Amino acid sequence: MINVLVADDELPAVEELAYLLGRDDRIGIIHRASSGSEALRALTTHAVDAVFLDIHMPAVSGLDIARAIARSSNPPVVVFVTADEDCALEAFELAAVDYLLKPVRAERLARSVGRISELMRDGGEAPEMITVDQGGTTRMIRRDDVTYVQAQGDYARLHTSEASFLIRIPLADLEQQWAEAGFIRTHRSYLVALKHVTSMKLAADKPSVTVAGAGLPISRRHLPTVREKLEATRLRPQA
Repeated sequence: MINVLVADDELPAVEELAYLLGRDDRIGIIHRASSGSEALRALTTHAVDAVFLDIHMPAVSGLDIARAIARSSNPPVVVFVTADEDCALEAFELAAVDYLLKPVRAERLARSVGRISELMRDGGEAPEMITVDQGGTTRMIRRDDVTYVQAQGDYARLHTSEASFLIRIPLADLEQQWAEAGFIRTHRSYLVALKHVTSMKLAADKPSVTVAGAGLPISRRHLPTVREKLEATRLRPQA
């Protein structure tokens, strides 16, 4: 069970988020704080696994609390909750595991709780974050949210379940950098995340792969490597 602290200077926001968290079977005790100073006191008296912090609290902000948490010997996971994205870059520099925009949707919150569960299970390894620009706003996205990457000249377009983002990195460079993270080249124009693959058609006639609902081609050149990767993930009976 994940014990959490919810901190926001607006009490209705605290209660709403606590209500949504309380509906998740993975959540245990929910502590509440209506100011930054109250949140700091709660962290000294309660053992929590994760903290959901509003960024824009007066006097002691969510970023201030995150900095204090980072100095502790056994810091809880930090999730920022805010109405804007202005502080996204600084938030992830403070090793936040997620960044939720208000109003918080139940399904988006569930994904955040899932990420916390993964970190607790895997020993707290921070997720790989990527800086992207969208409409003049700097955003941070998780690499494991990227389902596939599409080549666009000297650029690459990162596709997630919610949006796509253009970055100035050639696909060939990402192929090398992300190979150990489970990304595989299937075509001169596509790099896919194996964890997001739902089906493959490996027949000689127009082989393809389905990733997050998108059907993408597999070139003849890359088909042997794709077959090899697929074979490596196949379950076999024990001898």
